[in-house]
Amino acid sequence: MSHQNFENFLSAFKDLQERHKTFVVVTLVKQLGSSPQDVGAKALVSLDGLEYGTVGGGKVENAAIIEAQRMIRENLTNHFVDWNLQKDIGMTCGGVVSFFFELYQAKNPFHVVVFGAGHIAQEFIRMLLMLDCQVTCYDNRPEWIARLPKSAKLTTICTDKMADQVESLPAGSYLTLMTMGHGTDMPILIEAMKHRSRFHYVGNIGSDQKRLRLEDDLRKAGIPEGTLKAFYCPMGEDFGTNSPVEISFSIIAQLLKTRDKIVHPA
Repeated sequence: MSHQNFENFLSAFKDLQERHKTFVVVTLVKQLGSSPQDVGAKALVSLDGLEYGTVGGGKVENAAIIEAQRMIRENLTNHFVDWNLQKDIGMTCGGVVSFFFELYQAKNPFHVVVFGAGHIAQEFIRMLLMLDCQVTCYDNRPEWIARLPKSAKLTTICTDKMADQVESLPAGSYLTLMTMGHGTDMPILIEAMKHRSRFHYVGNIGSDQKRLRLEDDLRKAGIPEGTLKAFYCPMGEDFGTNSPVEISFSIIAQLLKTRDKIVHPA
């Protein structure tokens, strides 16, 4: 593999890790007779298929993809295969190829979803970006979205249908609601509570009085009593002032406490 190709491989490898995808590195380590690629050829394979590179194309590459995807499904760390291109793969050319398959599991990401990009969210997201996490922010106001910092850790989406986004959010996400007010928070919270078991955290900015109203509205929306109280409001630990910065500190403290209980249960 040339220096330039290796740099491209590393870039693709890093991209898959940053996107929290599980994948397999397939490397051609030996060949006897004729084969469709040179020793050292690499490919990256996920459950979605070939992500980068080639180890020969055609039947041999298809067999390598199937084998890599089997590894992902069965959580096999690594192994070698020796394939006779005629007998095992059904190719007309003679030869034997040896591949090394190595699995790279996606890290379980600390994914915080922020509904709203207002004053508190502006401070909150800036603090979150200092942590090892991924952040997604939704708002229906492009001017507030535009004020957020640019970061590879941050995805911003401007939409009038924020509640519609909840169902497709990754399992294990941490949901924080801080939109313009009750009228925009409530539809999102209803959807979040319908899918409450999928999320590690659901919180809504507000006071004790707002919580009572939220619970009443959730009850009217058909959320079961057993789930009704499974969200944070007020959101954040009980310290600090009502300034956006200190509220953000308190929410992050609560998120980290929740995360650590999940990662390191007592």
